[in-house]
Amino acid sequence: MIIKSIELADYRNYDTLVVSFDKGTNILYGDNAQGKTNILEAIYVAATTKSHKGSKDREIVNFDKEESHIRAYLEKEGVETRIDMHLRKSKSKGIAIDGQKIKKAADLLGLCNVVFFSPEDLGIIKNGPAERRRFVDMELCQLDGFYLYNLNHYNKIVNQRNKLLKDMFLNPALKETLGIWDMQLVSFGSKIIERRKLFMEQLNEMIYGIHLKLSGNKEELSIHYEPDVEIEEFENKLKLGQDRDIKSKMTSVGPHRDDFSFMVGDVDIRKYGSQGQQRTAALSLKLAEIELVKKLAKDHPVLLLDDVLSELDSNRQNYLLNSIGNIQTIITCTGLEEFVNHRFEIDKVYKVSEGTVTCMNTAT
Repeated sequence: MIIKSIELADYRNYDTLVVSFDKGTNILYGDNAQGKTNILEAIYVAATTKSHKGSKDREIVNFDKEESHIRAYLEKEGVETRIDMHLRKSKSKGIAIDGQKIKKAADLLGLCNVVFFSPEDLGIIKNGPAERRRFVDMELCQLDGFYLYNLNHYNKIVNQRNKLLKDMFLNPALKETLGIWDMQLVSFGSKIIERRKLFMEQLNEMIYGIHLKLSGNKEELSIHYEPDVEIEEFENKLKLGQDRDIKSKMTSVGPHRDDFSFMVGDVDIRKYGSQGQQRTAALSLKLAEIELVKKLAKDHPVLLLDDVLSELDSNRQNYLLNSIGNIQTIITCTGLEEFVNHRFEIDKVYKVSEGTVTCMNTAT
């Protein structure tokens, strides 16, 4: 699958924009704060319905407007598909595939798999567990519609249970209804735990060899799932924690509190790894994500690299660029100098300046 083009209207700093992409390597270059990342974000939104930044629709729509539009043209094996997305500040988004409205995001996910890599991702290892859960959720939601369904329902139930816990402060009799929410929490949460365990197994198969090469055969990396609660203990731990939850007005048990550790030998590099180790592990994670999409989705993902090359040393840059292979790649950068010293084929170059995108034709 490749993205042939994207059209934007009233999207962040773009009033109107039409950009066509080559099936190979595409460069968007220009100074900071000109709108390069906004183009990558729009592609990601078109593919997943969500911003990679976690931005709400109202934050994406042009400041002076009430709504914005994204239109993306995809192509797979000679067949073209059109995605239309209507973002609104005060209503939920509308989505259509080839002119047919869809009601569920699950009907869109998997149509175009994307892997987004930004400088912020280099901190995924050392930052808090919320970022690691977000990485796992974003990838699994693209690959598995059932996971998306279970995660959405689980998150709604956590929110409703938390609201109930707050309401119980004024009306203690509501405690009788807590068991109803707990049953649903266990039902959907258990499916999430089960799928995350399988995902870790699949990811470890990919990341071991990648990290070994990336570290010059010096480090063996493995990722370990640290569930907040095991499935067989889930129901009982919720009951035991009820008084604590009522006091704190928050649900304290469940996969919304999971974490994932990154081990090099016996060393947990989240806590004890050097910055270089953590960055290498984050790069390995993204490269493993690409290979996992190839294997599970039976398709090549579109790779979006947002100014990440400037954050990597030359060895890691070379490894990343050499790993791209025949994947459609869209790269943002502040200048073309970082590509000059690489024997690296560039198929299309665009200059981005103050919300204007100019094709610079073919570069070599």
